[in-house]
Amino acid sequence: MSSEPISLATALSSFSEHWSPRIVTAVNDYDVRIAKVHGEHVWHVHDDTDEFFLVLDGELHIALREPAGDRTVVLTKGSVFTVPRGTEHKPYAPLATSILVFEPTGTLTVGDRHDDVPDHVDATTGHALT
Repeated sequence: MSSEPISLATALSSFSEHWSPRIVTAVNDYDVRIAKVHGEHVWHVHDDTDEFFLVLDGELHIALREPAGDRTVVLTKGSVFTVPRGTEHKPYAPLATSILVFEPTGTLTVGDRHDDVPDHVDATTGHALT
């Protein structure tokens, strides 16, 4: 991890892949990851951890399968949302979007249980920022 400030704009400009997060720093046992996203992710669930989203630019939709029924939350630039542990969810970005995600180090982007992972989704615990 860098001991210097990190520009998120510079970090985002260092890669072009969608749904392939980069780890910008760590806070205790949590990764702070940024990603460029567009199109659909995959239905998945994190059994033991919440997942925090912050939209840096663009718009992110998160479909949720909850006990009270299915719903979709829409996050615009500057919006945050936490998907509770154990909640099946599927992010979708109708346009090119940049996000920041905060979750425990080692958390797989496709969760503990998931649908088939399409080629455009990187099933990873995050890549180092180069």
